[in-house]
Amino acid sequence: MGTTIFDIGEAGRMGLRLPALDVPERSLTELIPPELIRKEDPKLPQVSQIEVVRHYTKLSRMNYGVDNGIYPLGSCTMKYNPRINEEMARLFAHAHPLQGEELSQGALQLMYELGQYLCVIGGMDAITLQPAAGAHGELTGMLIIKKHFERTKELSKRTKILLPDSAHGTNPASAAMCGFEVVHIPSDSRGLIDLEALTAHLDESVAGIMLTNPNTLGLFETDILEITRLIHDVGGLVYYDGANLNAIVGRARPGDMGVDIVHYNLHKTFSTPHGGGGPGSGPVAVVKRLEPYLPVPCVVKNKDRYILDYERPHSIGKIHSFYGNFGVLVRAYTYIRMLGDEGLRDVSTNAVLNANYLRARLSRVYKAPYDRLCMHEFVLTTKGMSAEIRTLDVAKRLIDYGVHPSSIYFPLIVPEVMMIEPTETVSKEELDRFADALIKVAQEMKENPHLLKEAPHAVPVYGASVRRLDEVRAAKEPILREPPSSHLPSGGGQ
Repeated sequence: MGTTIFDIGEAGRMGLRLPALDVPERSLTELIPPELIRKEDPKLPQVSQIEVVRHYTKLSRMNYGVDNGIYPLGSCTMKYNPRINEEMARLFAHAHPLQGEELSQGALQLMYELGQYLCVIGGMDAITLQPAAGAHGELTGMLIIKKHFERTKELSKRTKILLPDSAHGTNPASAAMCGFEVVHIPSDSRGLIDLEALTAHLDESVAGIMLTNPNTLGLFETDILEITRLIHDVGGLVYYDGANLNAIVGRARPGDMGVDIVHYNLHKTFSTPHGGGGPGSGPVAVVKRLEPYLPVPCVVKNKDRYILDYERPHSIGKIHSFYGNFGVLVRAYTYIRMLGDEGLRDVSTNAVLNANYLRARLSRVYKAPYDRLCMHEFVLTTKGMSAEIRTLDVAKRLIDYGVHPSSIYFPLIVPEVMMIEPTETVSKEELDRFADALIKVAQEMKENPHLLKEAPHAVPVYGASVRRLDEVRAAKEPILREPPSSHLPSGGGQ
C-alpha cells in the first residue's frame, strides 16, 4: 500500500489559518444535541500546504486516465474530455438549485435544449435528465415500465423482463430491483439474439425486453426491427440500453428501431468525465405514451420562459436530488453544440473505423470468436493459445508496456475474453502502439510464458517497484492502510 496523508507531517504544521469564530459558542448546543458534539479534537494530520500538494500530485501520477493514453475499456467509451467542456461548466459554478426559476433561466434553457437534442438524436419524444448514471437510467426505465402496467392494470401478469446474454452487465439487477423476473435469452452462432429462443418466451407475461444495440460483442442486432415487433405484438415494451450509442450516434436512432425507452450515457457518448464513481449522467427518453410517467420535475418551455413542471400525477416521482448532475449536463450540451450533426456522425464513423482497424490487426494473433466487421468494439480470446496463460496474465503484462488493459472476462458468453473499444479519439499511431504491445505479449506467451505469469514486473509506486499482488490473499486478508513506519518492498507483496 502507498503512503497516506496521515503518514506525513509533524505536530504544529499547518497549510492555512481559519478565521476567528464569528458565531457564539453557545449556539452549538442550540443547534446540535450535546451527545453529538465532539469532546476532543479529531486526530487529523498536521501538514503544510506544500506537503498536501505534493502528496496528492504523487497520487495523481500513479493513476492512469484518458489524458495519459488509450483507455480501451469495452462498452465504457473512455474517450477524451475536451477542455472547452470544463470552461463552460465553470460558467455555471455559482448557480444553485435553490435560487429559483427566475434566477435560473439560463440553466433551465440549457437543460431544456439538451433534452430536445437528445430526443432528436435518439428518435424519442420526451426525456428526463435526472438519472445520475447508466444503471440509474436503467432503474428509471424499469420503474416506468412498472408504472405503465400498473396504470393499465396488467402488472399482476406482466412479470417478466427478457434479457439477452449479450446485454449490458447491470441490466439484470435493474430489472430484479423492480420486482421483475429476469429471463435470459441466449445468443445464436452469429453472436446476435436467438430469435427462436426469444419467440419461445413470448406471451402476455412479458413486460418488456432490455437490449443493448450494438451488443457487448460489438455487433449490431440486424434483426432489431423483428425483435421490437415481436415484443410489441405481445404487449411488451422495448428498453434500449444506450451504453454503446457511441457506435451509431448521428447515423441510427433507437426510436426508429421501435424502441420505447432509451437511456443515454453522457459520460460515454457525449464526452463528460467518466469513472471513479462519478460524476455521471444517464438521461432517459421515452415515446409519447410513456411521457406521463417521467420523473418530476420536468423542464418545460412556457412561451418565453422555462419552468419546472411538477404537475405530473402519474409520475414515478423523483429519482435524484434537484434536477440531475447539472455540471455534467453542461459538458454534454457543449460537446453536442460544438460538433453539430456532421461532427456527431464523424464520431460514430471514426469509432467504428478504429475498432475494425484494431480487430483486423489483432485477429491475426488472437482468436476472434466473431471475426467479421464490428461496430465500435470487438472481442478476442486467448483460449487455446496456451495451456498455462490466461487473459488476466495478458492484461497484467500490458501494464509493463505502459498500456492500459482492455476489459476482460466480460461478456461472459466468450471464455477468456478481452473486450476492446478504442473510441474515435485515438490516433492511428496510438492504435498501432496498443496493437504492437498485444502482439508482443502474444509472442512472449509462446517463448517465455513465465514473464506473463509474474507480470506486471515494475510498476513504480512512491519510488518502490511493486509487482503482482497475491490476489487470493489480498481478498482474504486485505491491508487497507500501511503502518506509518513501514516501507514498500522492492519485490512486491500484499
